[in-house]
Amino acid sequence: MSSTPALIAAEGPRDTIDLNIADMTCASCVGRVERALRAVPGVEDAQVNLATERAAVTVQRGAVDAAALADAVSRAGYAATLVPADEAAAPAGEERADFWSGPWPVAISAALSVPLVAPMVLGWFGIHTMLPGWVQWLLATPVQFVFGWRFYKAGWKAVRAGAGNMDLLVALGTSAAYGLSLWQMWQTWQTWQMAMSTGHDAMPHLYFESAAVVITLVRLGKWLETRAKRQTTAAIRALAALRPDTAQVRRHGVEATVPLAAVRVGDEVIVRPGERIPVDAEVIEGSSHVDESMLTGESVPVPKRAGDRLTGGAINAEGPLVARTVAVGAETVLARIIRMVEHAQAAKAPIQRLVDQVSAVFVPVVLALAAATLLGWGLVGGDWTAAMLNAVAVLVIACPCALGLATPTAIMAGTGAGARAGILIKDAEALEVAHRVSVVAFDKTGTLTVGKPDVVALIAADGDEAALLARLAALQSGSEHPLARAVLAAAAARGIAPLPASEVRALPGRGIAGVVDGQPLQLGSDVLRAALHADAGPLQAEAERLRGEGRTVSWLMADGRVTGLVAFGDALKPGAAQAIARLRAAGIRTVMLTGDNPGAAAQVARALGLDEFQAEVLPEAKAARVTALKRDGAAVVAMVGDGINDAPALAAADVGIAMSTGTDVAMHAAGITLMRGDPALVADALAVSHRTVRKIRQNLFWAFIYNVIGIPLAAAGLLNPVVAGAAMAFSSVSVVGNALLLRRWHPAGAGVARVAAGRSTDEGSR
Repeated sequence: MSSTPALIAAEGPRDTIDLNIADMTCASCVGRVERALRAVPGVEDAQVNLATERAAVTVQRGAVDAAALADAVSRAGYAATLVPADEAAAPAGEERADFWSGPWPVAISAALSVPLVAPMVLGWFGIHTMLPGWVQWLLATPVQFVFGWRFYKAGWKAVRAGAGNMDLLVALGTSAAYGLSLWQMWQTWQTWQMAMSTGHDAMPHLYFESAAVVITLVRLGKWLETRAKRQTTAAIRALAALRPDTAQVRRHGVEATVPLAAVRVGDEVIVRPGERIPVDAEVIEGSSHVDESMLTGESVPVPKRAGDRLTGGAINAEGPLVARTVAVGAETVLARIIRMVEHAQAAKAPIQRLVDQVSAVFVPVVLALAAATLLGWGLVGGDWTAAMLNAVAVLVIACPCALGLATPTAIMAGTGAGARAGILIKDAEALEVAHRVSVVAFDKTGTLTVGKPDVVALIAADGDEAALLARLAALQSGSEHPLARAVLAAAAARGIAPLPASEVRALPGRGIAGVVDGQPLQLGSDVLRAALHADAGPLQAEAERLRGEGRTVSWLMADGRVTGLVAFGDALKPGAAQAIARLRAAGIRTVMLTGDNPGAAAQVARALGLDEFQAEVLPEAKAARVTALKRDGAAVVAMVGDGINDAPALAAADVGIAMSTGTDVAMHAAGITLMRGDPALVADALAVSHRTVRKIRQNLFWAFIYNVIGIPLAAAGLLNPVVAGAAMAFSSVSVVGNALLLRRWHPAGAGVARVAAGRSTDEGSR
């Protein structure tokens, strides 16, 4: 059993200014804000977290203030406000449930776009019809300038910053299609009037549908991206929820309930049974057991008495405690874990960064090619109408619809396939990185083991194990302690009824006592046995052997002598051995990081065939161990856990994988959640990642190849805007169709060995 986690080492003097950043929409926004902050004299570094919408700015002490930083951010086109020091660990980036951030703009935009696309679809079946131009204009205009306004706004910010992004590409491409349609309507006014009066298809082809559909589809992708970003802040909110709102404080002998923010270092706090400990403190009165499973991974509550440390967020079990506060607010262990999770979540999706970089170069290149096409055809050929059409064809075929859909459609299909197999993928970065994992680190309790103690050994001094179990069950029949439940479950499994018991009372921190079948009995730890001067006799050797296997031993005593012992252990999950075997077959190294004692850790490692284990690892150290594994041979590390104590490590790993049978905090901090809590699903998660990343790469290839081939053809006058628009639409269809092939993926035990880099085949693309 591990001890209470030590306080995380205090930070040095404050050289960091935390800012809330508003109006960021993508990774390129993060880059512009970081560049603006780093350009301020006195700033040494700036890290912007898109998930929490915060910036951590490292400054030379006294060289710069928050106002100067906020002004720099404002000049870059964003808004910044200072985060007060006492709120450094509070959750940020709260969800905004307004109209424009919800699904309704996408739904309305789609409803307006469907009538524009319908004639094109009907034409494929030989039914030729066309909406009047003025109807197309009425339908497309609100999509272009109301629901598409966000792209103009974000694109303009990119232009002001001298950069390019996806929003600018969308604004340029759709504006070109919309503007060309208006120009053709103006040039063919008489033809348009005739079409409106006769209902015939006499008007030229317009491109309103291209503009509207592009905005609708890309806005759908943006909405999905925004939802994913907001989900990352749930981990921090769940951690903050562990802190109670109030605390019972005793000052000058008077007890009072005060807000948690009013508790000060040195205050005496009273924690009753069942209550959550509000602050980090040291016990000065009372004794009890404290459930620290969310902080240490221990499945057994830890005994506490005067002089022991209490950690805020843990739960007091059976005895009242009075403790002196040693840390509050941002200095508590829980608050520091929150900050660790917040900082570790500031990662950027690798493929999205690549797309942003390509887009920044792609925009000026396309503009230059369009201008060259216009001037070349106009000056050389003298036909400025053809020059305009060819230039617009360049812009239309370069519209980044397929580029914008390449990643989100593959992610949607991959996450859907994973969900059907019980694998919930919430983080695009995790999906992109998981296929390269070379090391998987596991928590023990609740991840590889069931997470609750079981009776693994009964040894009676007289050899009568049934009678021993009946006496144990009698003492534990009224208790809710995890060890008591294990004893009662063992008795029920063997069909043994508890004997009559009376005068049962808890001995806080030591065990329990009572009268069973007329005989006084005591059940407890070595501390209780020593206090009663009970000689273990020949059972001592058995107890040492069991402790060497990582078991928890309790003694049953009567009349000052030991009558038997019971050993508790945490059973392995049924799928754990298979999970480890499958990962090792794929060439992946397996490591266990646990807060449990070395004996228990070694026993589990041997039983499962793990490559390595590290025992007595405290919460703040787990993230550091994961970081060390990442540096070891430049490995890509996945962390698998289920408790609050695993949250920093889950966030620090390249890929965090949580068990749904664990805490909400672990699931929120991880990018992947195994919905059945089965460790065998870890290999399946890596397999679906491999397939999805292949689809993303294929989609990006097709999205780019259309431009690589189509733009030169359009510039050469070999593609008119109609064909260019059709090619652009077909590129989107091919990208979506390719992504949908992921629906064929199914988890397969032996097939997971194909996860190893370079050895996998993508059956789903056939």
